[in-house]
Amino acid sequence: MTDTTAAGQLQEDVRAYYRSKAAEAETDGACCSPDPRTFGPAAYAGIRPGAAPDTALLASLGCGNPTVVAELREGETVLDLGSGGGLDVILSARRVGPDGLVFGLDFLEEMLALARRNIEDAEVENIVLLKGTIEQIPLPAQTVDVIISNCVINLSLDKPAVFAEMARVLAPGGRLGISDVVAEDRLSTAERAERGGHSQCIAGALSVSEYTELLGAVGLVDAEVVFTQEAADGLHSAIIRARKPLGDNLDVAVCAPGGSCC
Repeated sequence: MTDTTAAGQLQEDVRAYYRSKAAEAETDGACCSPDPRTFGPAAYAGIRPGAAPDTALLASLGCGNPTVVAELREGETVLDLGSGGGLDVILSARRVGPDGLVFGLDFLEEMLALARRNIEDAEVENIVLLKGTIEQIPLPAQTVDVIISNCVINLSLDKPAVFAEMARVLAPGGRLGISDVVAEDRLSTAERAERGGHSQCIAGALSVSEYTELLGAVGLVDAEVVFTQEAADGLHSAIIRARKPLGDNLDVAVCAPGGSCC
């Protein structure tokens, strides 16, 4: 099998996996992590009752709560990469208020349909759903103040394109607040694949060094990667922050598993 054929098959596997999760979401919910007790809906234990429909919460497939990581403020424009069943766009829309705007981007019509129903049930209006990929974001340059994402970037087969697109659509001074599965630097690509599949957010995980190098390569600064809990041996749920500078670049900081930065 050629590399091109293998990549195409892997992409179809990811699509099929998340189509099945969209179909299950109305009743079961699911999580990309091996341990649903601490990932998926469990990451939102602190949200107030009624903040989002139960179906949106149960459909969470993520490894954190990026709406908290990003520290959203009223009036901001937010982009959610891989918006899935709509939980994070709904929570973001409430945080930025009526003067703010939230874009939700997903590559599956099934997920977008689920999100539309959840958004309607939540009775929020400052959300725009977009169909497309995170490697080619269908928005003009310098459109958004904040980018969030929840356990999605690890699924991409062209991560440099994702980082370039994030930098392109962020306005100067804009920032990232991302939850993702990240590998310790000691793990090789093959060792990551041994611990879990691509669709389950393990095999495609970047290491800490790879994350910060890709952020720096597109001009994003003040980068930090902080591990929060273990997803598999040597892989962790993590929060990732960075910003697009207004002027000259600043140094990049890398945070160790304990949260200390150097």
